[in-house]
Amino acid sequence: MAMHFIFSDKAVLLFDFWSVHSPAGMALSVLVVLLLAVLYEGIKVGKAKLLHRTLESLPVSSSQQVILDTDRDSASLDSPPVNRRPFRWFLCYFGQSLVHVAQVVIGYFVMLTVMSYNTWIFLGVVLGSAVGYYLTYPLLNTM
Repeated sequence: MAMHFIFSDKAVLLFDFWSVHSPAGMALSVLVVLLLAVLYEGIKVGKAKLLHRTLESLPVSSSQQVILDTDRDSASLDSPPVNRRPFRWFLCYFGQSLVHVAQVVIGYFVMLTVMSYNTWIFLGVVLGSAVGYYLTYPLLNTM
């Protein structure tokens, strides 16, 4: 196996059955890897939003409740009441753990495809990361 980047339409990616031997197969593989990179960026944003929800549902001590009540009195009357149930926190935390596992698995898949040292695959990962960042990070403003 070459230890430098090569331009080729032949590669084996991730598994033995993902063997590419033609330009059309390489184009399809680049598209799949690009979509994996976009999915990775989307999962990062989803994980950040889920973390925000988890922190909102943390159980509150009595001293923190006094501060929250003071802040709520100074806030507008239109703001909704704070809902902090321990079971909801557990569900958010469990969901966040599952999303983290998915992020790690997809991240390693993307990394291993780059380690094929195929330039086309590498460019697909870079383009997919850029497109994923461009599409998903504006969603962080909706928190």
